[in-house]
Amino acid sequence: MTAGTDLRPTRATPAAERTVRVEPRKHWWRRPWVGPLGLVVVAFLAYSLPPYLAFDPARSRVPSTFPAHYLFLVGHVVFGSIAMVTALVQIWPWIRRKHPVLHRYSGRAYVFAGVLPSGLLALTIGAATPYGPVTRASDVLLAVLWLGTTWAGFRAARERRFGDHRRWMIRSFALTMSIILNRLIGPVAAIFLGPQVATTFGGSEIALTQSIAALGAWVSWTVALIAAQLWLDRKPKRRASVQ
Repeated sequence: MTAGTDLRPTRATPAAERTVRVEPRKHWWRRPWVGPLGLVVVAFLAYSLPPYLAFDPARSRVPSTFPAHYLFLVGHVVFGSIAMVTALVQIWPWIRRKHPVLHRYSGRAYVFAGVLPSGLLALTIGAATPYGPVTRASDVLLAVLWLGTTWAGFRAARERRFGDHRRWMIRSFALTMSIILNRLIGPVAAIFLGPQVATTFGGSEIALTQSIAALGAWVSWTVALIAAQLWLDRKPKRRASVQ
């Protein structure tokens, strides 16, 4: 043996001396977007729901194109409202961390009482939209993507692939909330395009209406989905280790 070799057993490093990676606790004020987003959703639903809860086709904001159109539209709006409310519960970090059971059950409600029925109805009413072929293509594609991202997120959770679950559900959430952006784009587009009805649109109110609807339909969900993907692809900040 080599002279001077220390044969004494190595003392185990106490747990207190080991390097521990600690994730700082994030208080509610570190998530400033939760409250404002909740208020926006409440305001949107307060404006959008009443005409359809009265079950009066005369109050519908969308002209009917087939006999059951209004009933399908009411179902789409009601189930979509459930999706929006449960989506808020899903993304609230405090609920996800402190109340995992509520997070899990609200997630099931989001999928089975919100997105799936609303998305399936959206396929039908989207294919029969009175706002022209460009809006029709957007509505059908949005419904397919909404259903697809939501189901992919649900399957990932069932298979305990929680990283994939989170990514898919963020995309689904963006598509769920894109309807709010759609309703904001419409009036803005009308302000800019309205004066051009006699020139760009050849005096056709129908062409103007279809153009405004198509612009809102395509821009809203594509912008929301791109924003969600950019947020997912951002580089995470390094967390400091605590000695």
